[in-house]
Amino acid sequence: MRLQNTKILALLAISAIGRTGYAQQQQKPNVLWILTDDHRYDAIRAFNKMLTGNEMSKLGYVESPNIDRLTEMGTTFINTHCQATCCAPSRSSMHTGRYPFRSGVYEFEYHNNNAAHWKPTLPEQMAAIGYQTFHIGKLGVRLKTIKNGKVKSAEIYQTDIDFKQMMKDGFTDWGKAPFTEVNGTKLEKPIQDLEFFVTPEGKFEYCNSAVKKQIPSLTVGPKEIVEKYDLGRLHNQKKKESLEQGVILSGVSSQPAGKTRDGNYTSFFEAFLQSTGSEFKVGSQTAAAIDPNKPLFCHLGYDFPHTPVLPPANYRKRFQQYQYKIPVLTKKELETMPAQHRKEVMANYTDDYSDAEKLKFIQDYYAFCAYGDSLVGRAVNSFIAYSQKSNRPWIIVYVNGDNGWKMNEHGAVEKFTSWELDSHNPIVVVSSDKKQFPAGKVVTDFAEFVDIAPTILAAAGENIKSEKYSYLDGMDLSLMANGKAPVRDYIVGESHAVTGPRAFIRTKDYVFSMQIRPNNTPGENMEWARTASYKDIDPGLYKTSTDPHEINNLAYDKTFEKIAMQMKEKLINIVLGDNRVEVNWGPKADGTTIYRSNFAPGAHDYQLKLK
Repeated sequence: MRLQNTKILALLAISAIGRTGYAQQQQKPNVLWILTDDHRYDAIRAFNKMLTGNEMSKLGYVESPNIDRLTEMGTTFINTHCQATCCAPSRSSMHTGRYPFRSGVYEFEYHNNNAAHWKPTLPEQMAAIGYQTFHIGKLGVRLKTIKNGKVKSAEIYQTDIDFKQMMKDGFTDWGKAPFTEVNGTKLEKPIQDLEFFVTPEGKFEYCNSAVKKQIPSLTVGPKEIVEKYDLGRLHNQKKKESLEQGVILSGVSSQPAGKTRDGNYTSFFEAFLQSTGSEFKVGSQTAAAIDPNKPLFCHLGYDFPHTPVLPPANYRKRFQQYQYKIPVLTKKELETMPAQHRKEVMANYTDDYSDAEKLKFIQDYYAFCAYGDSLVGRAVNSFIAYSQKSNRPWIIVYVNGDNGWKMNEHGAVEKFTSWELDSHNPIVVVSSDKKQFPAGKVVTDFAEFVDIAPTILAAAGENIKSEKYSYLDGMDLSLMANGKAPVRDYIVGESHAVTGPRAFIRTKDYVFSMQIRPNNTPGENMEWARTASYKDIDPGLYKTSTDPHEINNLAYDKTFEKIAMQMKEKLINIVLGDNRVEVNWGPKADGTTIYRSNFAPGAHDYQLKLK
């Protein structure tokens, strides 16, 4: 029924274009930007069909009717890659429209908007041109501001529903939050990240042995919770298994479908679209209601399928009937992979789990993705219906994950590396203007996350070629959809989390990655890689056209020496030499000293002809 409703709404939306005609074209469109979290591209049938000709993942069964329908309604940029393979810098690149090496945001560091090189974020730009801006769900942009010598949070959306407060209000199935007391009893020591589950009756269950010890009246503790929700955790290689430590890779939600964290995001988003008067309430939070006289820019940040992987019981039970191919790590691959990649693998190692445990990880992950797909469908339906009712054009930008996710490929269940599974995140753009984004079109040219901000600003009527937007690193995807944008020979990215400082460059046939400095200290050794030995840069080279799973590291194969050197030089010149920025953000984002490296200005020209 949900898929049928989506089809009906899609047809209504298309027919509405003809009814509104010229008047609609003169209005700024409503914008909905949907972002999921740690979402593998192969969890979407339509993406698999575009890339391989088969709807199912190479691992097995996947289900995504609503996102599939988006690809029929709009244009899919199937070869999009993120700029950083971990949450915070990836989300920063989307919100700023800048590469990490241009923004100075490389990891999970807090950063401030007082630095001289900083520019307004996308929602701030949208507000400046008349939009009402709204965000609900995960944001992940750790932006601060300095006022009167004090560091404070920088509010970049006019209305931003605090998801942590939503969790403390009980609008969730799982959460982590700071607690000073539990059930009216003051804790001996406040706990900053106290893990808890919320039952359908609204009861909080705390997964912490110290809390249970302090409050004997609690009948449920870590052991009971692990058994009740069938939790499978990523165990620390040193400490091994723990009832309350390690991210949750499998389990069942404590809430039914629609009442989970993501379900509540969707419900409150729908409620916001129907809000009237001056106020909009989300539990203990009060925000401005929707302004029908303004165009709307909404950012819906889903948590799924990020850990904890807790699909609702009905989805979980259904997906447990499917068998999946379990990825295997070989000794040769582990020994020959770059040291920084091996560091990440060993930090999140899962190859020593049993096949039964690995199977459960896969089943629950894809079940969680399927559940999330149903929520995306609800959000899209509500947004289109609101836009039609308001007689306003609209655009939806759907981004499939802030980064990807490994499922024991290369030996780990995690992200952070330069392999394709961590960086490949397609984008779908659906618009009431089918000339901008034709229905059912598939663009195979490279796209990047830095394209999101210029695309949305251009759709809102802004001239992104003006001096005002000269800082933007990306392209307007509507030009790419219509063959009017330069074709990229490559994409680039850079991540520091877990692996340490590492950058990558990817072409249609190869991916090359390397360590770019010996430490993380801003301003130090910025050009280290230019003179470091080939061994010290820890190279990784994979020929993806013949080795699509990126197993065989060819970095030391003499046959590919020339290819490796070309890609190394281009990568160094771009991320280290083309106006690189580093900032001493400090532990609280209070730094403003900027360091620059600009020994190869203009190196990032999208051109790389390998010989």
